[in-house]
Amino acid sequence: MKQVINIGLLGMGTVGGGVVQVITGNAANIQLKVGIPVKIKTILERNPERIKSINTGDAIITSDIQDILNDSDIDIVVELIGGEKPAVDFILQALKAGKHVVTANKDVIAKYGRELFEAAEANGVDLMFEASVGGGIPIIRPLKQCLAANRITQVLGIVNGTTNYMLTKMTAEHMNFDDVLAEAQAKGYAEANPAADVGGLDAARKIAILASIAFNSRVTLDDVYVEGITHISPEDIEYARELGYTVKLLAIAKDSDMGIDVRVHPAFIPHTHPLASVSDVFNAIFVKGDAVGDTMFYGRGAGALPTASAVAGDVIDISRNILLNVNSRVLCTCYEEKPLCPVGKTESPYYIRLLVEDKPGVFAAIAGAFGSQQVSLRSVIQKRKVDNNAEIVLITYRVSDDKIRMAMNTLEGMPFVTKVRSIIRVEADDIA
Repeated sequence: MKQVINIGLLGMGTVGGGVVQVITGNAANIQLKVGIPVKIKTILERNPERIKSINTGDAIITSDIQDILNDSDIDIVVELIGGEKPAVDFILQALKAGKHVVTANKDVIAKYGRELFEAAEANGVDLMFEASVGGGIPIIRPLKQCLAANRITQVLGIVNGTTNYMLTKMTAEHMNFDDVLAEAQAKGYAEANPAADVGGLDAARKIAILASIAFNSRVTLDDVYVEGITHISPEDIEYARELGYTVKLLAIAKDSDMGIDVRVHPAFIPHTHPLASVSDVFNAIFVKGDAVGDTMFYGRGAGALPTASAVAGDVIDISRNILLNVNSRVLCTCYEEKPLCPVGKTESPYYIRLLVEDKPGVFAAIAGAFGSQQVSLRSVIQKRKVDNNAEIVLITYRVSDDKIRMAMNTLEGMPFVTKVRSIIRVEADDIA
């Protein structure tokens, strides 16, 4: 019988340091839950400066991955390097060496998931990745196990803390995009290069993972329609408030008769929706199942200790499997091949903000342009003038993306339309 579970830790960045803190600081509690000690034996880190400020105990520090891969005493490899390369190569090598793997790497899981799960299955080992989506929020395991008996029809989430913080500040303090981005960077919530966050790519990787699990069909990053928040203005947020909505960057996955609809974009959501109250850097994921109904998972979506919490949870699960010599893992659930719904066929109401010449007949012409594409208008508002132009805000009834784009092309070609300022989807079930 094994006397200890040994871990090889790859990377000592923010999360790596958090994992060391959680596993060593809670060692006694973890041992009681597993049955034997769980110990970090070896740490791969090529930057010795990262090690100096962290108490790593008697762990061996190495810069050579082979010191971990070739060590038969190491049972679990925890990959926290981040990025695609060399992380995916290290994970594959570890799986083929018969070692279980825990990772927080959304980039790798979203892009190489199929290959990695096949390697884990072929070698009879676990690959767990709870921390890849939502930080410390339990969502991967609930989808794979707790909700496995349900037909999941919808996953709707706020899964990027940076953009949620920015939109929260823009809403509460009427700040513009550039100013709130600078503040987020100063506080460490946004990277020096924030493109992946504000452009929606970070959220897109996460929803690709969640959609694959929820709908039992492989969804990749390339399948996700992506739109960021760079064009969101204080004016849009104020109009949203007046109309009873909140602006959020949503990661959306729906299983419909037309196929899997998966996208990331800003959206108006009703003040009454549970996601509307999720603020600052917090994340939340709303899941709809045919048996369970509506559920929501909420918490800190990033940070050293929340993410380390999810990593350590996976380590404990694998350790129990090792000790009991059982295979209780649920690996790849993508046993179906469902079609994808083209973004042009996806449907929602739309918020549209226009600048037009302030003269008779304009409203009728706008209505005609929408009507020609079978776009019905729910409301039309004119509240102010901008540079001698009238600002018009419209909310449509539910319509396909193709039809709204054709209607907007028609409008943009009309001489009295000065500028199309905003086109934002509305996620509201009460607008048919």
